[in-house]
Amino acid sequence: MTTERIVGIGAGAKELATEDMTLNIGPQHPSTHGVLRLRLTLDGERISAAEPIIGYMHRGAEKLFEVRDFRQIIVLANRHDWLSAFSSELGVVLAVERMLGMEVPVRAVWARTLLAELNRVLNHLMFLGSYPLEVGAITPIFYAFREREVLQRVMEEVSGGRMHYMFNRVGGLKEELPAGWTGRARHAVTEVRARMSDIADLIMGNEIFRARTRNVGVLTREQILQYGVSGPIARASGVDFDLRRDEPYLAYGELPVRVVTRQEGDCLARFECLLDQVYASLDIADACLDRLAELPPGPINQRLPKVLKVPEGHTYAWTENPLGLNGYYLVSRGEKTPWRLKLRSASFNNIQVLAELLPGNLVADMIAILGSMFFVVGDIDK
Repeated sequence: MTTERIVGIGAGAKELATEDMTLNIGPQHPSTHGVLRLRLTLDGERISAAEPIIGYMHRGAEKLFEVRDFRQIIVLANRHDWLSAFSSELGVVLAVERMLGMEVPVRAVWARTLLAELNRVLNHLMFLGSYPLEVGAITPIFYAFREREVLQRVMEEVSGGRMHYMFNRVGGLKEELPAGWTGRARHAVTEVRARMSDIADLIMGNEIFRARTRNVGVLTREQILQYGVSGPIARASGVDFDLRRDEPYLAYGELPVRVVTRQEGDCLARFECLLDQVYASLDIADACLDRLAELPPGPINQRLPKVLKVPEGHTYAWTENPLGLNGYYLVSRGEKTPWRLKLRSASFNNIQVLAELLPGNLVADMIAILGSMFFVVGDIDK
């Protein structure tokens, strides 16, 4: 015998059932790795609209540049993206050196290139460890931090800082590399390369991780170009562009820069790009160490006047930072401070595409998508 039960739910229930819900994701507490707010409009479990709301970490860096001299502004740029401190310093000094028409000693050029690639590996290792944590895998972060400590040790020895190196100077580097440091750096690079398979095998062979990331959060090439997305995120969608190869600076023009790309444009492709980029950067680091070993002794910086004034004019320098393209538009009126220094940070552009990327996806997939965008919140707000 079958019993059929009919339940009356009242007038207006239809409109109530289809009403969209607005959900705020964040802002989180500053003790996390940054404060970002997402305002989502949900249709059931599916996102129908998304609005990234930034500004919670605005520090007025661009305005502060205007009241500090050309040596002091390096410390502000250094802290903009705390995972890419050396690379952020580099863009500022390259812009100032271009305005001055300054030739940097060859030892400084190769040492800068080496340190920039070690900093790139440190940045990528952080995301290679923290991203699986976002989707429920805790073990990879311990492996990633083990490798980070190996490289942090040599970076701290050469600069004196663990995160905010302050080792770049207008005209070169702060000081000569310590005696025997290149040997220790080479050993660190070899050790990290040998143990990267621990991370790769643990994650890439995990069926749950692949199921959570494959065909999730697909970014098209057209969206990448429309929003100015750059770095590993853009290359994961088939945008084969890397400043180190296409518009070389430092010593990259003399190095075989391998550009890692994928075509799928999903969360998994972005993670794979980051993983393969670590190997490519370690290869560049080895090439830089070989070249440094061949160079004769010489200066590693230029002597500067006590008061450094930059000639009147303007220039634009850009670098391939670990998270994408960073640009520095410098305007000088011949004084000891910049008249204007405008930053183009990679994370700012990369996060804007979320407004187009998230709609249509499930709330459960939002965390996987958000983590795969590899952004630093401090690099968004200026």
